[in-house]
Amino acid sequence: MTTLDELADRARSLVLGERRALLGVAGEPGSGKSTFAQHLVALLRRTPPAGLPPLDWVAYVPMDGFHLADVELDRLGRHDRKGAPDTFDAAGYAALLRRLHEDADEVVYAPAFERDLEQPIAGSIPIPRAARLVVTEGNYLLLDQGDWARVGEQLDEVWYCELARDERVARLIARHKLFGKDHDTAVAWVLGTDQRNADLIATTRSRADLIVPEEVLRSIDDRDRAMID
Repeated sequence: MTTLDELADRARSLVLGERRALLGVAGEPGSGKSTFAQHLVALLRRTPPAGLPPLDWVAYVPMDGFHLADVELDRLGRHDRKGAPDTFDAAGYAALLRRLHEDADEVVYAPAFERDLEQPIAGSIPIPRAARLVVTEGNYLLLDQGDWARVGEQLDEVWYCELARDERVARLIARHKLFGKDHDTAVAWVLGTDQRNADLIATTRSRADLIVPEEVLRSIDDRDRAMID
């Protein structure tokens, strides 16, 4: 079985010479891709390649920072589909990845997504020049439609996180309840909007360079999350 340490070795090997590498982590909502990506980055920060500085040599950039703000979703009439491909600034995300790949700036700022507010926050994540590996994660990294096709062009590899449906659905319901939805509303959203998005994302699985073993995803439980920076 592929282990987290073996996956870290593979991620580390993407950095060739002085060239910056970009690793994508994709998967359906609730598959554990965010936790996996953050856990991988935390491990890599403790074990940099020879000659590279610890901590700063690897950076984490979530796709969620490119959610359109609620005010714009309201204007477009898409608020009830928040999380669908056309509720993100895919062109902006692709442009950021291209800028990171070009590696011409001392620092690049990326937006973050504030879960408590359910809103993107601009200029929240600094990626220094020292970062030779950037790990980015999100639902639609392998989608080949519209501006999303430009995202995949910037990624050296994309790994796909896949979790059993029952476990994934249970996690999503718990997440929506944690951030304010009542039980019935959470279930309806997960089985409606989230599942439609999941079905679309599942069609992109075959384009991944690697499928992250479910055993690895399940091994990253609440006790392990304390190591995440």
